[in-house]
Amino acid sequence: MGSEKFGDDDQSIHLQVLELQKLEEARGSSDIVLDFRNSVEKGDSGETADVTPSSSAIAFHRSSSPAPEQKLTLFALRLAIIEKIATCLGTLGFIWATVVLLGGFAITLEKSDFGFITVILLIEGTRIFSRSHELEWQHHATWTVAGVGISSFRALQATSVSLLRNLKRISGGVLKPILESRLSQETPRTWKNSDVPLLPYAKWLYISSYVSRLLYWLQLLSATACVALSSYKLVRHNYGEVHDGELDKRNRKAALSIFYSLALAEALLFLAEKAYWEWQVSVCNLLENVTRECGFGVTGLVSIKRFFYDAYSKSVNGSIFDGEKMDMVSFAMELLGSTCSDEQLIGARILRQFAVNERFAEDTLEKIGINLPVIERLVEMLNWKDMQEEEIRRSAAEILSKLAGRKQNSLRVSGISGAMESISSLLQKTRSLGEAPDEIGEKRIFHDHHLQYDYCRFNNLGLLILKKLSRDHDNCGKIGNTRGLLPKIIDFMHTDATLLKDENVEMVLSRVLTVKRSLQLVKMLVSMSGNTGRCLRREISEIVFTVSNLRDVLRHGVRYPKLQKLGIEILSFLALETEARERIGVTGGVLKELFNIFLKSKARGDVNESRVRIAAGEAIAMLALESRSNCVQILKLGVLARLVDSLEVPLVRVNAARVLRNLCMYSGHECFPDLMFIKAAAPTVLKSITSGDNKLQEVMLGLATQVFKFMSSEEAHVASTDSGIKRQELANSLVLILKKHDKPAIKVPRIRRFVIELAIWMMEDDVENVVMLRDLGMERELETVLETTAELENFDVFSGTVGVSRHSRTVHWLAELALTFLKEDQP
Repeated sequence: MGSEKFGDDDQSIHLQVLELQKLEEARGSSDIVLDFRNSVEKGDSGETADVTPSSSAIAFHRSSSPAPEQKLTLFALRLAIIEKIATCLGTLGFIWATVVLLGGFAITLEKSDFGFITVILLIEGTRIFSRSHELEWQHHATWTVAGVGISSFRALQATSVSLLRNLKRISGGVLKPILESRLSQETPRTWKNSDVPLLPYAKWLYISSYVSRLLYWLQLLSATACVALSSYKLVRHNYGEVHDGELDKRNRKAALSIFYSLALAEALLFLAEKAYWEWQVSVCNLLENVTRECGFGVTGLVSIKRFFYDAYSKSVNGSIFDGEKMDMVSFAMELLGSTCSDEQLIGARILRQFAVNERFAEDTLEKIGINLPVIERLVEMLNWKDMQEEEIRRSAAEILSKLAGRKQNSLRVSGISGAMESISSLLQKTRSLGEAPDEIGEKRIFHDHHLQYDYCRFNNLGLLILKKLSRDHDNCGKIGNTRGLLPKIIDFMHTDATLLKDENVEMVLSRVLTVKRSLQLVKMLVSMSGNTGRCLRREISEIVFTVSNLRDVLRHGVRYPKLQKLGIEILSFLALETEARERIGVTGGVLKELFNIFLKSKARGDVNESRVRIAAGEAIAMLALESRSNCVQILKLGVLARLVDSLEVPLVRVNAARVLRNLCMYSGHECFPDLMFIKAAAPTVLKSITSGDNKLQEVMLGLATQVFKFMSSEEAHVASTDSGIKRQELANSLVLILKKHDKPAIKVPRIRRFVIELAIWMMEDDVENVVMLRDLGMERELETVLETTAELENFDVFSGTVGVSRHSRTVHWLAELALTFLKEDQP
């Protein structure tokens, strides 16, 4: 069944392809720019802002509201009821005419009645034929216009191919592989509907919309003719005279009246159905309203038409309730598995729009997640690199990016054979192979506006999918084991001064988003614990561009503090591995850039900047941990005095104390003269021990033990006097700290160790301190420590729940040593 409006719409789409494409491009480009800007400016989550957030009350209201396509299925149900009633009347009339009239009264019928019956039956036959084939041609019409974006590309194909050929001659070898793949079009193995030469020199006859409109008008003319003929006979009532004794003509009049009434009723019902159709479609704009409610764009009307045709066809050809059971998501998933590219495009468009729409995302992703063949199909589509399949591929990537956000679905996606390789294919290969073993291929940069292919968009989608998959520990291992994937990700972290200092134009925002997502992904990979984390940190640090790319982010990312923070956190996690720690230290400028951020003198006080400074301090402390060469490099920078001064700055004093402690412990004896200035920190350290909070107390206690090793007893006494903290007050603070932490604390796991180390130094420094600590109850507290020691207290840092950098002396050993001092010379 069709309508004049549908035919006009199809024709207008064919005639205005370029106008629609311009509107779609304008709409799409603005959405992309807004998407990039939101993604870059958002927090570390980096989620794409696909929909506007709403309150939970609104979300609940939306989820409980009926789906938009229910209006279409209800419309199809009503039409099918009218259609089936009309069909039943038509069938009854056909049987009545053939069996009763032509069978029983064929000889006795008047010539005019015989002609009218014959014409009506022929008209009805024509209408039934047109009816049975109209839906099929309407389906073909939707195939023809489904890829309006693709059609617009074909309209410009000659121009684009010419441009690419010119670029090929100019660019030579750099763009040669991509240009050749673009210029080499696959030979189609099947006919396209609009290309079939049904009749020579009359190709236009096979255009689906024209055939559909022809069948539509045939039905209208047939029904109108049937109404006219039947009405004429019923009004005139001239069925011939019946004379007395002509028993074979006695019931002829009634039989003819019944037939003409059935024909009239059937034709009127059909016309009423058409009127109802036109009212809903043309006047009430049902299809356009549903398209708007679904949130579809310019080409969404094609998808809505196709869904309605299918629902109506099922209701007419089967049970009237078959169409009512259809929904857009199941319909789209069915089309996704088709072999027709236009049907695949319709299915991909529907699923993509519903997956990113807050109102429909929950139900859509749930249905996709439990349908493994659909997930496999989406993963397979990621490998489709033909220019004409760009929108299908992009839609599949966006759907998977939403699907991977749920843990159970992410496991299903990653569990598909070859899934990681398919996702990796989204990432543009930017580095060619080296021509010799002693060189690395140069990095290639392709500009999307030259090649008419949105490589940057696919890069961002690929990184987003991988980032969401990496939330699972096992998926991180799969990412690391996928051949060539880690080098691609590391290459995307590359930046320079031009990129991070340019204005917020579309291309810059897109590339910045790529850098951000690659940093987020690498951070998640290197933060993994266990053997998987160790392997990933080792493999990533062994890539020769990793550290230098991170250094460039620190150096040029002043306008993007969140990028700096991500880069710094990656360095901190990489520093968990000894070899990676050394590689970072010997890469020129890394330590310098970290100190420039950490000890920034003109800070704006911005929250993001404060977080970056804190992260920089943590990274420096990690790099100085158990690394003599890094400590020497730090001392060469001449930042010791500024580090001591930073102990007075609340924002950075905790990490400054950590760095100073590691410098004292791991610099080596030859650096002893360079560290003498650290004695100036003693008064500040003592004040913090007696008045600071838990974390500040912990780091200051650890620093105090190292600072006092550089001081004589007299110098320590002077420092105590300058700080206003007496020895007894310090000793009492140590006892109170042990009493407060009667068992290991997760937040300050080393505080009891540092208290015991400082107490041992005090007892070794002055015998009077032994008596003082004994009188304050230190012995009792140390015995409590011996009963409650844990492995937690024997490590400097942790990777998850696994300890890293184990202390050479355990807390238990230190507590026993301190007790030995307290029991000596005891009366």
